[in-house]
Amino acid sequence: MGRTLPTFTRIIDSEIESWSKYKRGLRKDDQEIFDDLFRSARIHLAENFYAMRTIPFESIIISMLIEQRKLIKILQERMEKTERIELVAGSPIDIVDGVINR
Repeated sequence: MGRTLPTFTRIIDSEIESWSKYKRGLRKDDQEIFDDLFRSARIHLAENFYAMRTIPFESIIISMLIEQRKLIKILQERMEKTERIELVAGSPIDIVDGVINR
């Protein structure tokens, strides 16, 4: 008996292929970011296959967003830690709406 559903890896590969002309139009450094985005979607293969949305690209985008949000959160935590260290060291810092003023 054959497999009735494609693996999510194949779905992602198919999406990448469908965007190939777009990717070729990007600058080299943007092409690398493009590849990074789709790599981040592969981190959530099991979740995407489990959800198996009618439009698989929705799951791919959500996976990319999750990985981007995780990175933002890590960077925010590092910034906050750095700001606390600077405050302890005696440098006056004023933070208004996420902008650091000295």
